[in-house]
Amino acid sequence: MRSPRGLLAISGYLAGRHAPAASVSIAGHHSLFFARTFQILAQPEPVRLQELSAPDSGILELRLERPEVKNAINRDVMRRLRSAIEKIQADSMAKVALVASSVPGAFCAGADLKVWSSSERKLMSSSEVGEYARSLRSIFSSFEALPIPTIAVIEGAALGGGLELALSCDLRICGENAVLGMPETGLAIIPGAGGTQRLPRIVGRSRAKELILTGRRCDAAEAVMMGLANYCVPAGEAYQKALDIAREITQKGPLGIRMAKKAINQGMEVADMSSALAVEGGVLRAAAAHAGSP
Repeated sequence: MRSPRGLLAISGYLAGRHAPAASVSIAGHHSLFFARTFQILAQPEPVRLQELSAPDSGILELRLERPEVKNAINRDVMRRLRSAIEKIQADSMAKVALVASSVPGAFCAGADLKVWSSSERKLMSSSEVGEYARSLRSIFSSFEALPIPTIAVIEGAALGGGLELALSCDLRICGENAVLGMPETGLAIIPGAGGTQRLPRIVGRSRAKELILTGRRCDAAEAVMMGLANYCVPAGEAYQKALDIAREITQKGPLGIRMAKKAINQGMEVADMSSALAVEGGVLRAAAAHAGSP
């Protein structure tokens, strides 16, 4: 494959050749094609996963980088999120994962329900929306099921699917400029990637109904008050707060951290306290057996 510089050189050559009048439009088309190719090659990856270097080894950072649409999630982003989740699952040295945005003023604007056709950008059909929601729901469930703690770093807007992504994390740290909400009912649909189930488990049934039914947005201070966020810090400082918490976690026993998360998550899904305590006991026995094995 030719380099971007080579592509530009070719496009300039095609556009600048002395050609018959009938071929001028073709040369212009080629020039536009190569210019677009260069733009595509220059775009950053929309999802980037990296491990921090020592002394923060074991802390993974998953970043959303799609500034042109405020990190809205399309099929390509979903595919890359699934790939990142699989890499985290396979990393036995991973201890904590941070989910952050490289786009100023936006954590994630939610679902990108538009697709590119050959000639225009158009809305998905109802069947495509349904399949999209099923895929996104599956991805967020896989993210929630990761054995290590996950922390959402929210600066700016976390709306719709963006908030659902944050809800699939264990902790949520907000800058004071954060805005959280689920506007789907205003579009005559409902949150379809876990929002109707995770939000009431976090903030309670009544508050979740208010936020979903009205589509109202809340700021970071209110999010902390209702238990939707763990901390509200000055704008621009959410990442540092999340990193401080991640560092605290990495100082603890990795097995204990994983087992504690498992006990909490599984215990919250059973119907009564006695069953939940049985879950805790089973996880504790498994942890003790693992710790005592040679």
